[in-house]
Amino acid sequence: MNKFRLTLAILALGTALPALQGCVPAVIATGAAVGVLSAHDRRTTGTQTDDETTEWKVGARIPEQYKKPSHVNVTAYNRRVLLTGEVPNEEAKAAIAAEAGRIEGVREVINELGIGPATPLTSRSNDSFIDSKVKARLVDSKQISANHIKVVTERGITHLMGIVSDREAKVAIAVARTTAGVLKVVNVMEVLSDDEIRRLDEQALGSRQAAPAPVVPVEKR
Repeated sequence: MNKFRLTLAILALGTALPALQGCVPAVIATGAAVGVLSAHDRRTTGTQTDDETTEWKVGARIPEQYKKPSHVNVTAYNRRVLLTGEVPNEEAKAAIAAEAGRIEGVREVINELGIGPATPLTSRSNDSFIDSKVKARLVDSKQISANHIKVVTERGITHLMGIVSDREAKVAIAVARTTAGVLKVVNVMEVLSDDEIRRLDEQALGSRQAAPAPVVPVEKR
């Protein structure tokens, strides 16, 4: 029952996100909840804060001539910026990515902007619903912490960000690709060695010993 309630709550939150985004300028949608930092995040607290700030900075730097005809989502994770959404032409796509790359501290820009008209609210609501389903399935799988995966869906294309081990990356991809509504999975996760992941987990948990990652079979496709 508790698991069902958790899953339902996540689904409800994902469905509500488009409406909440309407309270800010429509052209921008950030990928992190403002002011909420994970207690167990493989990023340092400083990096988490910088990522949230970067999202707003990138949004503010979109050239004025491209703001109205565009729908741009900015997601920053570990000083890497993922751009998703729709812009009117290749010039706009390149210009927005260039501005993102000029932000201090940004070490990589992943430009997944599509060329075409901005998607309607119904499409964005469906994308948010897909996000919530992927996150809920990650939780229910009990094979990987959903805290370590950032899920961003645009036009049915699900992007996965995070700092993970090779095993965790495979699990996340398998979950996403088998979630109803997902048309394609784009893997932009940072994969580190098991030793490095263990070090980050122990650092995040302080003096407590991080629980060993479960060993599960992963199908190779």
